[in-house]
Amino acid sequence: MEIKPFKVEEWMNAYEDGAKYNIAETCVYSITLNEFFKMTGEDENAFWNDFKSKRLTYGAIEGDLTFKEGICGLYKTIKPEEVIPTHGAAGANHHIFYSIIEPGDRVISIMPTYQQLYSIPESYGADLHIMKLKQENDYLPDLDELKQLVTPDTKLICINNPNNPTGALMSKDLMLKIVDIARSVGAYVLCDEVYRHLTQNDEWCESIVDLYEKGISISSMSKVFSLAGLRLGWIATHDTSVIRSCMSHRDYNLISCGMFDELVAGVALKNKDVILNRSRQMVRTNLEILDKWTESEPRVHYTKPQAGTTALIYYDYDMPSYDFCKRMYDECGAFVTPGDCFEEPNSFRVGYASDTTELIEGLSALSTYLRKLEKEGK
Repeated sequence: MEIKPFKVEEWMNAYEDGAKYNIAETCVYSITLNEFFKMTGEDENAFWNDFKSKRLTYGAIEGDLTFKEGICGLYKTIKPEEVIPTHGAAGANHHIFYSIIEPGDRVISIMPTYQQLYSIPESYGADLHIMKLKQENDYLPDLDELKQLVTPDTKLICINNPNNPTGALMSKDLMLKIVDIARSVGAYVLCDEVYRHLTQNDEWCESIVDLYEKGISISSMSKVFSLAGLRLGWIATHDTSVIRSCMSHRDYNLISCGMFDELVAGVALKNKDVILNRSRQMVRTNLEILDKWTESEPRVHYTKPQAGTTALIYYDYDMPSYDFCKRMYDECGAFVTPGDCFEEPNSFRVGYASDTTELIEGLSALSTYLRKLEKEGK
């Protein structure tokens, strides 16, 4: 099996550790276990004493029940038996394609989005069709285009809500219209929802599994809950055939997730409101900072994100995005992601959910870099 290089991950792997100002990270600023126990108010000593007494077995093969019940609290209609724990959302996306896609299956995916959603099904021999999201449409799916792409043999439609890298957010009405199109041909809809709940206001953020019997939700503890170090995600779906196939394939490549990971995640989800409030405050505060910075810079522009942790910013300089971002990294220490990682030239992705001070300093360094380019007549 051949697969295209994973552009965004290769970029992050190469430069993230050496960044002076990391404003490329997409998780809400991560927390320590000390902060975690202080924030949640859980008895730290009781947790450690209980864990130290456990034998380090494979744990609950199908997932710790407390953890799975906590996941159900993030949806309106999901039950524990409809949740499949995975190694992160990356593992969840891969596991869905591994479990249900065969060569020749028609798959429709959006772009820009996380590259897994189109490169993995393509690598499995799927008949892949891309629906390009356009800035003039606020990066929302064009329903007429989707109708043209969908045929009676369409197996799967892949979407991402909120969107990475643009921060676009689909309304319930739009999602229901996508469901109607999918239902007309019996297609599954996979929605990567790792940024779900990180909205700029307090309305409920809908999930595909609460709207469609063949919906598949992917999420994790990484982005919203600031716990990427747990490497823990999940698949949630009502569709019993998907659950059966995923569990069968899981025996070959996963078996179970880590006992410690699921115990910590269970505590986090028990206290989800506390962690979510912290995350929402950070993204709302930091987006205001990013928005003011963008307005102050005459040669950049963007469509303001509605949710999530990322923004796609376009620049008016005659430089490919890889060159633009690498030179900025070398000369000013600001680390962002080239837009070409998402097939969006002349742009870069900012992750604005970092530490607020780091965001401010990183944007200041970015401005310094832009002044250099202007002096050079770029």
